[in-house]
Amino acid sequence: MNQVFIPAFPAVTIGIIVFFMGAFLTRKVAFLQNYSIPEPVSGGLAAALITWVLFSWFQIEIQFDLVVRDTLLVIFFATIGLNARLSDLIAGGRLLGLLLLMTLVFIVLQNGVGLIGAWLFDLPNAVAVLLGSASLIGGHGTAIAWGPTIESQTGFAAADEIGVASATLGLVCAALIGGPIAKYLIDRNSLVAKSHDEPVVGMPHKIDEDENRDIDHVSIMRTFLATNVAIILGYVANLAIAEAGLKLPLFVPCLIVAIIMSNTVPHVFPTITWPARTRALAVVSDYCLSIFLAMSLMSMQLWTLSGLGMTLLVVLILQVTVAIVFIVFVFFRLIGRDYTAAVLSAGFAGFTLGATPTAIANMSSVTKRYGQAPLAFIVLPLVSAFFVDLANAFIIQFFVGL
Repeated sequence: MNQVFIPAFPAVTIGIIVFFMGAFLTRKVAFLQNYSIPEPVSGGLAAALITWVLFSWFQIEIQFDLVVRDTLLVIFFATIGLNARLSDLIAGGRLLGLLLLMTLVFIVLQNGVGLIGAWLFDLPNAVAVLLGSASLIGGHGTAIAWGPTIESQTGFAAADEIGVASATLGLVCAALIGGPIAKYLIDRNSLVAKSHDEPVVGMPHKIDEDENRDIDHVSIMRTFLATNVAIILGYVANLAIAEAGLKLPLFVPCLIVAIIMSNTVPHVFPTITWPARTRALAVVSDYCLSIFLAMSLMSMQLWTLSGLGMTLLVVLILQVTVAIVFIVFVFFRLIGRDYTAAVLSAGFAGFTLGATPTAIANMSSVTKRYGQAPLAFIVLPLVSAFFVDLANAFIIQFFVGL
């Protein structure tokens, strides 16, 4: 086996190429366009299939340096925070509570499905969380963290592999079902976007030339300055949080600091032109999200899934089916049955089976086509990037204890 390691800078360049490959596929394949499949998803999956062919047929294993990808994630969440308005957070208080409640219910439900899978295939009960919320809602990081613990507790040697493989397949499914769910709900209920705000992430598919006039090098630089300050302060805050004994991903304090900045700085310094809800910020946010997602998907090692066979396939089909039924018949109805609820449904599919960036990409792809839903982009990251990790840890511990 020949290993080819691609350093950080070329990896980002390939990520950009993969995005454009996805944009080409989306234009040419009606399904991808009609069902709002994000461009970096279609391009990333195509690239992952190419690396799989290189591995299987030519014994070439491609590995990417993803350090820049992780930096793009931090920048992206800082831009989301800069778009947050206190008035939206207050107005979305009830929505935030409902979303958190639905997520907690779904974590338990997801681990219940994992437990059924463990029973069906005669696996240790503790492995259920690696077929459930540890790998799906938790993602690769949580699956990797819990794998050795479950292996040592149960003696199940494939714990690491099944957790990572479940997280990988879940990410793919999350990226593919969010758009179709939103389209079904929007078309079935004749929903229309009510917000006329500027886009939160990315530009609409149809836009007049005159509407682009407020994007220039100064507005882009202003956006990066505010974002960089939020990240620096978020980094300092993260150090203080770590000293207090609480470990959080760097993007969480950066998101919170950016929210605080966006609701204080413009009032304390009213003469400053603040980048919140500008097209420049939407473009920077979309760039970071698109390249992050393209790099995440193109770096998937799909050949690692082949050895896990029927167990993983059956359980993932169950998990996706339960997710779709829950979102369409429970989540959407309880959240409000309106356009924002439909957009949030795409996002909920994204992070409950994949990750928060997948959720945002799903929602962004939907809003580019159907119209803006700014509240969805504020409440979902607060739940999926902050509250869920804490709640998931307790629920995982309970199921492992079984």
